[in-house]
Amino acid sequence: MTACDEASSRPATLELNLARNATSPGNVTRLLHLIVAILLFASHTALATPCQFETQGEGRVAGIVDARSVRLDDGREVRLTGIEATATTKQALSSLLVGRDVNLRSADDTPDRYGRQAALVFVGESDISVQAILLARGEAIVSAEIADKDCAAALMAAEAEARRQKMGSWADPSAIKNAESPDDIWAGIGRFMVVEGKVLSVRQAGAMTYLNFGRNWTRGFAVTISRRIQPAFENAGITLKSLENRRIRVRGWVEGNTGPRIDVRLVGQVELLGANEPTGVRP
Repeated sequence: MTACDEASSRPATLELNLARNATSPGNVTRLLHLIVAILLFASHTALATPCQFETQGEGRVAGIVDARSVRLDDGREVRLTGIEATATTKQALSSLLVGRDVNLRSADDTPDRYGRQAALVFVGESDISVQAILLARGEAIVSAEIADKDCAAALMAAEAEARRQKMGSWADPSAIKNAESPDDIWAGIGRFMVVEGKVLSVRQAGAMTYLNFGRNWTRGFAVTISRRIQPAFENAGITLKSLENRRIRVRGWVEGNTGPRIDVRLVGQVELLGANEPTGVRP
C-alpha cells in the first residue's frame, strides 16, 4: 500500500472506531487488534487487487436509505452488494458515508427491480471497499452473492478476521447457530443467518437435494439445493453426496413450514469446515 492509499483509506476505515469506545481499556485493546487486522487486510488488497471492477459512476452520499442502501446527492440509490446487514450496519454506514464522495464499482450497472444500482462502494480513492470495512469490524455479514472468486475470497477473509477477533456481531456467542438446535434457527425465520453443523444425510427428492442435519427430517434443520444449481457445485469440485458426514457452514435466509430451511442458490453460501476446526472460526 502506498502512503497516499494509506492516508486516503484510514479516515474511512477507522474514524468511527476511534470516535467510540475510546475510554474502555478492553475495547481499546480490541480496537488495536482491529486496526492491525484492517491494515494487514489493506496490504493484501493492494497486492491482490480483488474487487477492482469497472467503475460505474461516482457521487456524494446524501443520506442512508436503509441498512444496505444509500442515496447520492443526484437522487440515485445504491445498494451495497456482497453483504447482509447486522443490527449496527445502518449506523456504521451513516458514520462512514454521509457527506463523503464515493466511487461505485461493479460488473454491471443495471438497476434492480427497485431502481437501485448494486455496487461495491469506495470512499474517495481508497482501494478498500466499504463492504470490506464493515465485514472486518463485524458490522455486516457476507451474502455470498458476488461471483468473482478473488473478490468473494477477500470479503470472506475480512469476515473471518472479525470472527476471530469477536468483533461486532461476532461477539455474541449465538451469532452462529448450531444446526443441532433447530428451535434456535426456527426463531430466526425470515432472517439471514449463519449456521454450522454436521450433515447427517444427503437425500434427493425430485429436483431438490436435501442436506439433513437432524434425524427427524420434518423438524430438523436442512439445506435445500435445486438441481439447476448442482453443476455450479461440481464446477467448484464439490459433489453434494460428498458432503454427507462433513461439517459445513451455511448462510442464507431461514424459511420453512415445518423444520427450518436455508435454500442455497450460490456455491459461496456453503463453506467446508475441518473436522477439528473450532466453531465459528475459519482462516
